[in-house]
Amino acid sequence: MSIFTGEFLGTATLILFGDGVVAGVLLNHSKAQNSGWIVITTGWAFAVLAGVFVAKACGSPAAYINPAFAIGIAVDHNNWTGIPQAIAGDFLGAFFGGILVFLQYLPHWKETPDQGLKLAVFCTAPAIRNTVANLISEIIGTFALTFIIGAIFSKAASPHGIADGIGPYLVAALVWGIGLSLGGTTGYAINPARDLGPRIAHAVLPIPGKGGSDWGYAAIPVVGLRHSRILLAQVACA
Repeated sequence: MSIFTGEFLGTATLILFGDGVVAGVLLNHSKAQNSGWIVITTGWAFAVLAGVFVAKACGSPAAYINPAFAIGIAVDHNNWTGIPQAIAGDFLGAFFGGILVFLQYLPHWKETPDQGLKLAVFCTAPAIRNTVANLISEIIGTFALTFIIGAIFSKAASPHGIADGIGPYLVAALVWGIGLSLGGTTGYAINPARDLGPRIAHAVLPIPGKGGSDWGYAAIPVVGLRHSRILLAQVACA
């Protein structure tokens, strides 16, 4: 197994469970329909947990499953070894995960006439569309993710290190907290692969009555990554 394989399979698992819970809550005639935001954020936390374990088991010891996290670690340690392969695996794995969610809920797309709900299964959209405010939300959320993960695993916070197998649970809890506290504005992409990969899947898959893929918003999570990286670098140098 390789870093690419681990990241691909880990991120595909992340999207299968993460976008899967969104599909369950939003699509018509799902047994989980209208379960609400708590269910979505909880499902995404478990998605992170499962994705990290799969990535680790399949060749990526760092289990980034998020280009923002991969870049944050590279900046923090000034080591970019394996990062390009990891990022490629993240984006392709996210795309494949979107395909799996489409197949899992195959008969439900036709039963759901709302184009916005079908798109929301695959990618994020703001509650109030305001480019500056939406970008700020993604910068804050992505920075919180990368900075707090760094704090959790720092020698200052954990002088003797984190016990084997505990780290993924801590990261999942953090993502759950970010979703509950910060996710109400933009849907907390906090991961450009998580948003862009499934958005491309939405664009190319034969989803009945799907409408557009909202490419006008697609740049926000990616630009948010760039600016959170700059902010993280400034904090690291302080």
